[in-house]
Parts: sequence; C-alpha cells; structure tokens
Amino acid sequence: MTQLYDEIGRTYSTYRRPDPRIAAVVRRALGEAQTVVNVGAGAGSYEPVDRRVVAVEPALGMIRQRGAAGGAVVQASATHLPFRDATFDAALAILTVHHWPDRGRGLAEVVRVARRRIVIVTWDPAFPGFWLVDAYFPEILAIDRRIFPPIAELERALGPLDVHALRVPHDCVDGFLGAYWRRPHAYLDAGVRGAISTFAKLRDVGPGLARLARDLGDGTWARRHGALVDRPELDVGYRLVIAHRSGA
Repeated sequence: MTQLYDEIGRTYSTYRRPDPRIAAVVRRALGEAQTVVNVGAGAGSYEPVDRRVVAVEPALGMIRQRGAAGGAVVQASATHLPFRDATFDAALAILTVHHWPDRGRGLAEVVRVARRRIVIVTWDPAFPGFWLVDAYFPEILAIDRRIFPPIAELERALGPLDVHALRVPHDCVDGFLGAYWRRPHAYLDAGVRGAISTFAKLRDVGPGLARLARDLGDGTWARRHGALVDRPELDVGYRLVIAHRSGA
C-alpha cells in the first residue's frame, strides 16, 4: 500500500484538498483535544491548525506533498506507532483504516496512544453504493466492501461508538471516490481518477468510462439521475465514527 501511495501521491494534493465543511465536522468531533495524532495522514488534509498535531504516514511520496506550514510528521505505519501509551488527547484517521496492513493491530495502537477520543472517517461497507459503482464500476464496490471495516468491527476494537452519516457537499473540493456524485463528467478526468486509490486497483477502466461518456453524451445519465442536480448534499456511505476513551 505504501508503494501505491508513493505512485498516486505524486499529484494527490492537487485533487485531494480538505473540504472546509468536512473539516468543520472533524474539528467538532475532536472536541477539546489539544494534542492529536493523525494516523495515515497522507498530505495532511483535515489536520486542525489550532491544535498540536503529529502526523504519521508511511509513504514518502505523500509526506513530500505536505505543506510547509504543517506540523511534525513521522514516517511510520499505523501498526507500529512510535509513541508511549496515552501520549495524545485524540487520534484522527481520515479514510485510511482500510489501507492498514493489519487493521486489528493498527486499531489497537490507536487505542493505546489516544487517552480521550478517537475520530475516524470511513466508508460503511453495508451501504448500497451510488450510481458510479452501480452502473459503471461495480468492481469498485466489490473491492471496497472487502477492504473497508464493518462498523461492528470498529466497535469491537474501539468500544461504544457515535456514528454519524457524513454527507458529501455537491461541490466538495476533496476528490475522494464519492465527491463527484453531482459532477459525473469529473470521473472522465484521468487526474481525478489518479487521486482515488480504488481506481488504481482496477484492471481496465476503459469499458466503464466508455459507458459513462456515452450516457452523458446522449442524455441517459441525466434521465436516470437528473434529480440529483437539486440536491445540495448526499449520503453516499461515508461515516464519522467517534470513540470516547475512559479519559474523556
């Protein structure tokens, strides 16, 4: 997985910028935590600027894209966090748990180093999907359902959870898979797809792209999904998960 992000991470920060509305949700979820470890930090999206943050990221290609104003960063894996027990008020993990080489060990490490709360943004594999994966890339749905942790698994590892639907704004500036649900032409852009890890795992995106381009061109997509153009936000399966530790 580190190799994957060293490859797709070359232009990652161009398309994967923190969306301010999602950032506000993350900040609220962190509560009063003043020290935060951001595990699987990538290029540093959603790291609060008003707290002391230490980022943990295994891929050098991602670390190199962190802004100069970013906080401390450690090149390490989620499965071996180089910190003492209860070092941080909170741990943060944004769309990363499904990439960890040993999810159980990584979650145990997060529990070990966070004394007040754990905030995770993930995708719920029980969610039925949305038009992109339903009609054009069903293999993406199959891949994601294998790799994303069920909510029940997170609860077993972290304890009782608060789980909230993270609705995606129609003009979301963070280009994860579901970000363009109201902007279907964006998925035809190789740069957009290049910043979405699941696309890098597909053997052949050609047929799906051809169907999407055809349906956009002849009006089929608009006839099937035109009602979406009036929606300001949509639940496409992303979840904000908060675990309160005993020190909270």
